Order: sequence, then C-alpha cells, then structure tokens
Amino acid sequence: MPTLQFKGKSFVQNHHLAVKFHQLVGVKGKSLTDKVSLHDNLIVQGDNLKALKALLPTYAGKVKCIYIDPPYNTGNEKWVYNDNVNSPMMQEWLGNIVDKDDLTRHDKWLCMMMPRLKLLKELLREDGIIFVSIDDNEIHRLRLLMDEVFGDQNFLQEIIWKNKYGPGALTKGYGNVHEYILCYGKSPVESISAPLTEEEIKNYKLKDDKFESRGGYITQPLMTRSKDDRANLVYPIKHKGKEIWPDKQWIWEETRLKRALANDEVVFNQDADTKKWSVRFKQYLYDENGVMRRGKPISLSIGPSSQEGSWEIEELFGNKDTFNNPKP
Repeated sequence: MPTLQFKGKSFVQNHHLAVKFHQLVGVKGKSLTDKVSLHDNLIVQGDNLKALKALLPTYAGKVKCIYIDPPYNTGNEKWVYNDNVNSPMMQEWLGNIVDKDDLTRHDKWLCMMMPRLKLLKELLREDGIIFVSIDDNEIHRLRLLMDEVFGDQNFLQEIIWKNKYGPGALTKGYGNVHEYILCYGKSPVESISAPLTEEEIKNYKLKDDKFESRGGYITQPLMTRSKDDRANLVYPIKHKGKEIWPDKQWIWEETRLKRALANDEVVFNQDADTKKWSVRFKQYLYDENGVMRRGKPISLSIGPSSQEGSWEIEELFGNKDTFNNPKP
C-alpha cells in the first residue's frame, strides 16, 4: 500500500494523543437543562479536535455512523491551522493563513485532517462506518490518508454525488457537477443494504397467488456465467418432459432450486426461434415474514443539489447565509 508523505506528518501523526481532555459546558438559555448529559441530543460548538476528545470518554467504540464535511481546501476559503503542536517551528508554519497562493496548503490540510480522523476512528464501534465529503482538490490525498488511518481493506466506496443541476454560464471546458463522499468501515463490512426506492418498488408489478402475503414480484436469471466453476451447480432441470441444462451453471444448488420449483417460484420461457430456454426465479417484494426486501446502495447519487441545503437553512432560520455551503 502506498504511504502518504507530507510536511509535518511526524509532528501530527500522534498529536491526537497529546490533546487534553475537555469538559463540555452548557450554555444557559440555549439548553433544555442546566446539566450537560452526553446521553442527550447535543450540539457542540467549538474546536472540533477538542470536542472529539471531550466525547471520547463516553462514546469511544460506540458510534455507528459518522459524517464529516471538512474544508475542501480550494484555496478560496482561507483557513488557519490552530492546533497546539509541540514545536515552535511547526506552530509558526502551520499558523499562517492557508489560501490558494500557499504552496504548502495541501500539507497543512493533511496535518489538520490526520489527528481528527484518528479520533473519529476511536469513536466508531467495530461495525461503524464513516462518510467524508470532499471534491477534486483533495480527493486523492484524502483517499491515501484514510487508507492509512482506517486501512485500505476497510474502504467501502468512493461515492460520486451529482450535486449541481448543470455547469455555470462561465464554465470553460468540462462542467463540474459532482463531488465525492468517501466511505470506510472501522472493520471489514460484509454487507450493506438500503431501503428500496419508490421507483424500485414499482418494478414489483407481476402477480401470482402469493400476492396478498408477498406482494408483487420481479424475475431474476437462474443461470450465471460469473461465478467460479462449481460442480454442484451443474445439473439438469426437468420441465415438460425435457432436460434443461445451464450454459455454465445455476446460481443455486439442486436442493434449493427444487424447493423453488415445488413452490411455483420458477418461470420458464422458450425462445420461438432458437428454442433456447430462459429459466428465472421469482423475487417477491416481501419475504415469508412480511418484511419488505432491501436493496444495495449504489456508488452514484443523483442529487439532492447543494442549493437545496441553502433553501433548507433559510426555511429553518429565515436566512440562507446562516452557514456557508450547507449540505442538503
């Protein structure tokens, strides 16, 4: 695995350990109670490195899902690294304003991100997942950094998010209408499911005598060419006095397929010209216990648009400029 190197790395790679623990203090007039309870819903305002350290004693290894939206480091959003790194020379270098003319701005950004990502990893439980929004300015460096912190074996997806309706009027060349969301687990994740979309649910429109309990169904092919060769997946199916063999093999072993045949959950169709058989199984909207089927999230997200974030903020606060670049 490639190792990411950047100026200041040796000073910050263990900086999260040196950050002092801080106590969260409630703000009178903005809290429902006088006492801060980490088991209640919280909005924590302050330096995020200190805030993460304040949450660590209570939530270490307990957080299931984390989403962060760090500075994209475009060079236009001028920011200052303010962590108290134990080196006067480093403090002076890191303490300068970071803008588009700063030739070391990528190094400074990585110095800012590394200790925060390490604390976030400590907060995640073993089956937890972290999502990080980013754009082209730092996507490749962030990917390497997260490979180092979380392990490249725990990389789940680089989601492409189409967040703009179209390129601006002044765009030259390609119109950039997307950002990225990097997704990592704390440990390897075997499976991820997602609720079916309304559009996917509408596809389950075929009906049989199980419709009242199982809903509609779609059909899926029982033959496969993609799996490794397995002898127990090669056998004939008898249908209308004929033996039907797979082109390569079936996706199920024989006992399971026979059970589906007995339950009238297999559909046969023969091509009028080639006389070749198509064998497919019924996939119902609901399982035997009445639980709706789930699908798989995909790596491309079409919307919502970034502009919707501003609309939502304006609806909540009466002013769309309450936060800069809010996510929808």
